[in-house]
Amino acid sequence: MALRNALMAALLEGEASGYDLAKGFHASVANFWAATPQQLYRELDRLAADGLVGARTVRQEKRPDKRLFSLTEAGRAAVRAYTAEPPSRPSTIRDELLVKVQSVDAGDATAVRAAIIERMEWSRGKLARYERLRHRLLDGRTEEQHLNEAERVGPYLTLLRGMEFERENLRWGEFTLGVLDRRAALRS
Repeated sequence: MALRNALMAALLEGEASGYDLAKGFHASVANFWAATPQQLYRELDRLAADGLVGARTVRQEKRPDKRLFSLTEAGRAAVRAYTAEPPSRPSTIRDELLVKVQSVDAGDATAVRAAIIERMEWSRGKLARYERLRHRLLDGRTEEQHLNEAERVGPYLTLLRGMEFERENLRWGEFTLGVLDRRAALRS
């Protein structure tokens, strides 16, 4: 998947500035796609050059002018074409923490344990942000009401996946810490 597809998916929410997209990108699609603001701006320029997004300039009095981006009809067609493509292979995990855990028997178990705890804190923080986003998306409705009534369900469904991913990180972290603690107790 290319960043351009993730950006066009984010623009399905409506017109947004590059700044708003960078901020919103972190909140709305960070559970499945990461990008720096610089990457986003470069890709927005490419999308505009390709005619997939339109951009208009809004004059501001005490701030620099801002550009607002929106999907063009060609962009919507590109989204339709992208979603019709055969699915790609599942992404592979490239995670330095897992390499450290793989090496824990010959490495510094205390440092690996600290890295696991740090990852778990990161997951707790992300899960809390996702819960706040879920609350905003539901806007007082039950999940069933939202799924039946909302104009778009894609953001909610991907949010649920991100939440499960972070919950699984926490389950795995607890299990792994327990194993490391038991092994350390047996050796002392």
